[in-house]
Amino acid sequence: MLIGVPKEIKTHEYRVGMTPGGVQEAVRQGHTVLIETGAGAGIGLDDVVYQKAGASIAASAEAVFAEAGLIVKVKEPQPGECARLQPGQILFTYLHLAPDPVQAQGLLASSCTAIAYETVTDAQGRLPLLAPMSEVAGRMAIQAGARCLEKSQGGSGTLLGGVPGVLPGRVAILGGGVVGTHAARMAVGLGAQVTVLDRSLVRLRELDDLFQGRLLTRFATLEAIEEETLTADLIIGAVLIPGAAAPKLIPRALLAAMKPGSVLVDVAIDQGGCFETSRPTTHADPIYLIDEIVHYCVANMPGAVARTSTFALNNATLPYVLQLADRGLAALRDDPYLRAGLNVHRGQITHPAVAAALHCACQSSEEALAAG
Repeated sequence: MLIGVPKEIKTHEYRVGMTPGGVQEAVRQGHTVLIETGAGAGIGLDDVVYQKAGASIAASAEAVFAEAGLIVKVKEPQPGECARLQPGQILFTYLHLAPDPVQAQGLLASSCTAIAYETVTDAQGRLPLLAPMSEVAGRMAIQAGARCLEKSQGGSGTLLGGVPGVLPGRVAILGGGVVGTHAARMAVGLGAQVTVLDRSLVRLRELDDLFQGRLLTRFATLEAIEEETLTADLIIGAVLIPGAAAPKLIPRALLAAMKPGSVLVDVAIDQGGCFETSRPTTHADPIYLIDEIVHYCVANMPGAVARTSTFALNNATLPYVLQLADRGLAALRDDPYLRAGLNVHRGQITHPAVAAALHCACQSSEEALAAG
């Protein structure tokens, strides 16, 4: 199969869908890889490196979309990219469709097969293609939050780790999954006072054992969330319901009662955000203030460390890319975990959580694939 890798066009997005190492593996298995010129230049992977790995270089995105049977990207297709997708073409990338009806309509109109990294599962019910970027985003959330706490950014002027004789900053992390765990690692390492809130007692026990008393855990009742919100200097939104819109855990009315200069970092913004006042921002303009509360809601946070993120993501996605290139739709029919990633197929929404969020009808993935 011809695998196409276009250059990412989202603002300040420098990641790339395949590394030269991944290209080499695909070529070795008999596939052709077409890379848009400059696709990896932002992270030091120039066209020559890709050519040495066996890729062909396309002069434009149009050429990639016109020729490839499988399109491998990082971020959701932008409107111009949706317009280039063709019936029967397979798109493999992050989609985050729940809060994005415009993109959903574009994919439906294209009659392509769209597989979302973020809903592919494994035998343990985990999300193996979301995990690498969740690890990066969790660690970056504390880095970004600490920066936003600086007075010049609108923050309260609090140093998360404090200094001798001065109390450290307080960090509340909503969600104890992959993002929350990695955010906690960074925050604890900086010396902050950290509380993780989650609705799974099993997970809270695991975190308690993992951190051995270096952080606090709380069951995430509405009361507990409100109490932590009112005392925290930095709040990390790290809640995920696979495929669905994120729940709104901090309402607009609560902002006025928070400490002025507090910071909200919404890692769930790709799924609509878990704060009522969240709206997507970019690396070019990452923050805004409401009621003197700093909001950091960058929708492609790992793109800021694009080289690390690209290699981490490719380590996870490459086996699936090769599986799709080898077998096409048969790979989806035979692998229920990969099939869980199918969000759109030939004009139908095929993921229940996505359909519910978009208020659309849903055709089961099995039925959709059986029809062709």
